[in-house]
Amino acid sequence: MRNPLSLILIFCLSSLMLACGTSSDSEEESKQTNPKTASEDFATRLDLALAQKKDWYAHWTEQAGKFDASAFELVFKDSLDGFEMPEKNPILESDPLFPYQLQHPAGNGAVDIYSYKVEAQDEFGNPYLNPDSEVTWYKADGMKERLLFMGPSGMFEDGMWLNENELLILGYLQEEEGFRPMVWLIDVSQHLIWQYRMTQTFPEYEPMSFIDQKIRPLDLK
Repeated sequence: MRNPLSLILIFCLSSLMLACGTSSDSEEESKQTNPKTASEDFATRLDLALAQKKDWYAHWTEQAGKFDASAFELVFKDSLDGFEMPEKNPILESDPLFPYQLQHPAGNGAVDIYSYKVEAQDEFGNPYLNPDSEVTWYKADGMKERLLFMGPSGMFEDGMWLNENELLILGYLQEEEGFRPMVWLIDVSQHLIWQYRMTQTFPEYEPMSFIDQKIRPLDLK
């Protein structure tokens, strides 16, 4: 039969080991959710995206000079409401804007960032634009989800799917200090959004310049 004192010592040692293990687990969990790590991950993905979205990057280098993901800082993280409504994609294959939709990598519909903004073109090919902008996901099941909306203070200019769950949108906001390039990262599976902004602003920028350049070859009348 064991000595009661030895049993007490064994119990204390077991409790101490358990506490140490819990502390280690907490530290590991903390590392996994460390904002710096998440920020570095975003920077890597944004740099890859900028390398693919050469037109948008080249357009803004005329204002900012060469830049990379380190020029952007996190503004906020928020949740999306995930509200859906029945509406099939009105942009069919015969529509001039169809090739500019962002097709979902796994075939779950497409994201549209232009049809809400661009109504038509004049006789010189210049676009008629609505004051507001919208990023809309038309899903394969016939449902529509509005992911982003912005008033006349800015514009969604380009975007791409990073994978089946993450969507990256590029654009700008007009502030008192000037025009500021922006990035929106959306996780559609978790209904989360991160908004990043360039730390630099530019006093002069033609608001329609990128969209005008992109759709000028199209006939939207």
